[in-house]
Amino acid sequence: MRGPFRLLVGALAALAWVPAAPVARAQSTPAPAAAIAPAEATRPARYGYEVVASWPHDPTAFTQGLEYVDGVLLESTGRENSGVRRVRLEDGSVTHRQTLGGRYFGEGLTVVGDRVLSLTWTDGVGFIWALDDLEPLGRFTYSGEGWGLTHDATRIILSDGEPRLRFLDPATLAETGSVPVTVMGRPLGRLNELEFIDGEVFANVWQTNFIVRINPDTGVVTGIIDLTGLLPEPVANPADDVLNGIAWDAEGRRLFVTGKHWPRLFEIRLTGPQ
Repeated sequence: MRGPFRLLVGALAALAWVPAAPVARAQSTPAPAAAIAPAEATRPARYGYEVVASWPHDPTAFTQGLEYVDGVLLESTGRENSGVRRVRLEDGSVTHRQTLGGRYFGEGLTVVGDRVLSLTWTDGVGFIWALDDLEPLGRFTYSGEGWGLTHDATRIILSDGEPRLRFLDPATLAETGSVPVTVMGRPLGRLNELEFIDGEVFANVWQTNFIVRINPDTGVVTGIIDLTGLLPEPVANPADDVLNGIAWDAEGRRLFVTGKHWPRLFEIRLTGPQ
């Protein structure tokens, strides 16, 4: 393994042992590296990127979740602007908006059929919105924290800051199981915004320039995307204004990414693997 890549993998693995904030630990502890099967310790592929295009993005948006549906971006935001919004890609303008209220700190988002689901950080409350106008349709509950949200054909997939992915039933939103997430045989936490792309979960690793590609059946990180240098201008607060936000246009095969308080949203093309 070459030096820079070894450091990159080591940095990701080390994050599993340093929680971003006090969180309730999982009831079960992932197996130590020595107990991981050799296949799970395989070196993940490394990817770079090329910028295809960029568009304006609201720099006041503390981006938590991002999706692209029928030519429109759906975005959830945290902090004082916690809420959900429909955003026009071409100019970044917000066409519909709903706020969560001062009590709630908004987190991840996903679109399932004609519903938009969004999370809150520490309240264990999720919100259900109508896709076309974001009118509120209801709420649901879950244990622990809420960070990122996506779905495949049969499951809602949730991250909570711990080194795992959790699965919810799309009809009842009850939890049905989980899988530990590992990179090179070590647990990887701080998985934030999620996006399901061609059978894999793409996940921002909070406070890094990395997106990891995860096999949702095994939890093994199969690839690491290094987006260092994507935003050329400096951010106001490097600890907070970090890469976060992944959206996939399945029909057009376009990958969009942005960050918290970033003034731009980018379409990128992956290069590699190496």
